[in-house]
Amino acid sequence: MGSFLLLVLPAHAEIAATNGPHHVQWEPAIQAFEAADKTNPPPRNAILLIGSSSMVKWTNAPAQFPEHRLINRGFGGSHLSDSVAFVDRIVVPYQPQLVVLYAGDNDIAAGKSPEQVLADYKEFVAKVLSALPETRIAFIAIKPSPSRSKFIGAIKNANRLMQEFIAGQPKLIYVDVYTAMLGVDGQPRAELFVSDQLHLNEAGYQLWAGILKPVLDRVAPPLKNP
Repeated sequence: MGSFLLLVLPAHAEIAATNGPHHVQWEPAIQAFEAADKTNPPPRNAILLIGSSSMVKWTNAPAQFPEHRLINRGFGGSHLSDSVAFVDRIVVPYQPQLVVLYAGDNDIAAGKSPEQVLADYKEFVAKVLSALPETRIAFIAIKPSPSRSKFIGAIKNANRLMQEFIAGQPKLIYVDVYTAMLGVDGQPRAELFVSDQLHLNEAGYQLWAGILKPVLDRVAPPLKNP
């Protein structure tokens, strides 16, 4: 059975803004990860899940990917820039063979432009690959959710910019969950979400898992005796 490390941390909307940088509000969560790592060191060469609450809430990932070692370090309603800020603390120490990132959703909803999301992603990639040149990074496309339908245009633009930047770069992978989450009418499929129409339900995560599994199997070969 693949190992999976997850701390149950608040997955609700962002904490009230502080006077400092945006990422400061997540310091308690990051310290909790570091404390857990000291008592229960996670495996190296595993698959690291990182990003916002869609990662935090993916608690059934171990059952969906039993042949892979997973480490979950998603934290709250974080922005992509927050993951950038904590690369040295919750990415580099694990030396993962693959980082699976979901972020940008909250960024767009907070008013950041698609171009800023791309810039933050580029910084994330640069920091990871500078320390871990052999690691690969899979970016899960920003999902279309009914509760954020007014941001669909910006989300589509952000995903397009990401896909264009990632194309042809051997260390980077674009995972298109966006297309499969739209109905025949071109609108987000409400049946993939819990009652808040923002976070995924079991069917939503099952859809993601089906799209992501071939990537994991290709980049991180399944364990022989999970």
